[in-house]
Amino acid sequence: MVARLLIALVCFVGLPASAAAQEREVPYWATIRASELNMRVGPSADYKIDWVYRRPGLPVKVVRVMEGWRLIEDPAGDKGWVVARLLSPDHGAIVIGEGPADMRAGPAADAGLKWRVEPGVVAALGDCEDGWCEVTIANRRGWIAQDRLWGAGTP
Repeated sequence: MVARLLIALVCFVGLPASAAAQEREVPYWATIRASELNMRVGPSADYKIDWVYRRPGLPVKVVRVMEGWRLIEDPAGDKGWVVARLLSPDHGAIVIGEGPADMRAGPAADAGLKWRVEPGVVAALGDCEDGWCEVTIANRRGWIAQDRLWGAGTP
């Protein structure tokens, strides 16, 4: 009996945190969690699939929340509805712009060059400071200029 009461109490205490997580202020950044994610024209599985993402870690901007659905904008500017549980709160970014972006050893243009990263490469995003963001790409860590990263600014 005590065990059941304790389990019920733990579940009840956990509810406000889950509800609060669903009530985040929009817009906010998220990343695709699933290996395949359907973007639909409306907030229900009854709506037509408009696009299929096959890129876990891709950053998206959540612009609207409706029950278990999120209206997202992708790096190309396309918008549609996805199931919320297939998004992650992890921060990510995608390299944008013309030509490779320099990945530096530190947050400065004169820091040692580590790698050159092609546009379209997805990265896990760390902290940003003074116009530079720390990123991790395939276990390689460095700094890329913030203006070369979609997903690293204010949503």
